[in-house]
Amino acid sequence: MMRAGGNAVDAAVAANAVLGVAAPETCGVGGDLFALVFSPGASIPAALNSSGRAGSGASPEAFQIAGMTSLPQFDVQTVTVPGCVDGWEALLARFGSITMAEAVAPAIRLAETGFPVSAELALSLATRAPALAADDGAADLYPEGRPPELGRMIRRPQLVDTLRQIVEGGRTAFYEGGPGKAITTATEGNIVSADLERVQAEWVEPLGKPLFGMTGWTIPPNSQGYLTLACCRIAEMLGVDRSMTDASWHTQIEAYRALAAERDDLVSDPGSAPVPPDYLLDDKRLAELAGSINPERAARWPGVNDRGTDTAYMCTLDRSGMGVSLIQSNFMGLGSNRAAAGFILHNRGAGFDLRLEHPNLLAPGKRPLHTLSPTLWTRPGGLALLLGTRGGHQQPQLLLQMAVHLLVSGHPAESAQALPRWALDHFGPGSDSSVKVEPATPVQLVEGLRRRGHEVEVLGLPQRGWGPVAAIRIDEGGGVTAAADPRSDTASAAA
Repeated sequence: MMRAGGNAVDAAVAANAVLGVAAPETCGVGGDLFALVFSPGASIPAALNSSGRAGSGASPEAFQIAGMTSLPQFDVQTVTVPGCVDGWEALLARFGSITMAEAVAPAIRLAETGFPVSAELALSLATRAPALAADDGAADLYPEGRPPELGRMIRRPQLVDTLRQIVEGGRTAFYEGGPGKAITTATEGNIVSADLERVQAEWVEPLGKPLFGMTGWTIPPNSQGYLTLACCRIAEMLGVDRSMTDASWHTQIEAYRALAAERDDLVSDPGSAPVPPDYLLDDKRLAELAGSINPERAARWPGVNDRGTDTAYMCTLDRSGMGVSLIQSNFMGLGSNRAAAGFILHNRGAGFDLRLEHPNLLAPGKRPLHTLSPTLWTRPGGLALLLGTRGGHQQPQLLLQMAVHLLVSGHPAESAQALPRWALDHFGPGSDSSVKVEPATPVQLVEGLRRRGHEVEVLGLPQRGWGPVAAIRIDEGGGVTAAADPRSDTASAAA
């Protein structure tokens, strides 16, 4: 797209559309989208929230009667209105230099001519075959009704038809035409035409925080993106070490645990949020949390729920200096186990709560808590870093580590990608710290964490799901570096 004269937004939309064809286990037109866009000369980035809302049929009562506090992951009510197509249209209308037809053309060609099934897609389709193989909307993904093996060429004619309708009629053709009717059918009427007519894309005020001599930016709630910036600020307050030491890792782990403990009660649809976005990054509040962290010992914190993984993150930078940090997801890989008109419907509604009076309570027209957490970093005079990842609730953990490597320790992109990572899985109320680390983690670092009270499990292999992190770094002299994450064979970097 850039060689053809397109800009960073054109390239990001085109890349997203292609990934929706070849990597539907991560993203597609049935999912949601967030983006941060920096334009040369701007003081702050533009922030797009194109996450969908619950349908008119959303009703928590039956689940509440059963004593449930969260939605079953694959219930029909977890399908919220897809925000992706509205997001593409909003991005191209405000910043694009090409038409929707030009942006989606590579994706249509790929879906028509076919592509080889990746290892990730083969595994995902095999795992979900009991639920999806018989779904007419997913027939292209299951030739002869069976999951395709690694390397098999497959085509997606149903998706071609949907993409062509988007090209010809924009969001109206998608949401109010044949694809929209297929969504209503697939959701058993929980999403109706009035829900689909409402535009999901909304330009919002980005959430920003001075950090490490720069300013970090993210999407405000209903995204959990504030966690990345808040963790970085606490680490900065506590004096995070520049080197790979147990003290540095302990500070980062405890910063995340202290903040993640509160996430589920603070992140919700903006219309029902219990606190204003700026409160989440208030220095006084973060200083109090930092003061509660013991520099020598892991604390007990309540935990967060595992909200699933598998997402597509991409960042683009063009020669004018325009940069895009874009993230798009079906949630939990192949989403809801339901398909419509050749694409998978996401199950982002699994992020809702079912407790009465909770700000994130499931209700018609509401957006759920979202794990998608893109970031963009600026310095006086311009763009400094585009940074994001997939990984569900682990996204802020991974981004915190990469921000420290890149912005505090000064590692080049390639070595920062190769450094071992830590991650916390689900941990319950009053739990001790249970940390998993990659195999290249130095023995003395592991033992140091254990002495500080962390339960540490050293894994046998680098973790595919801990990324791929993507980053484009711009130094003060204008030099640009990027490197693909070695953990995933679907990750790439190109210049």
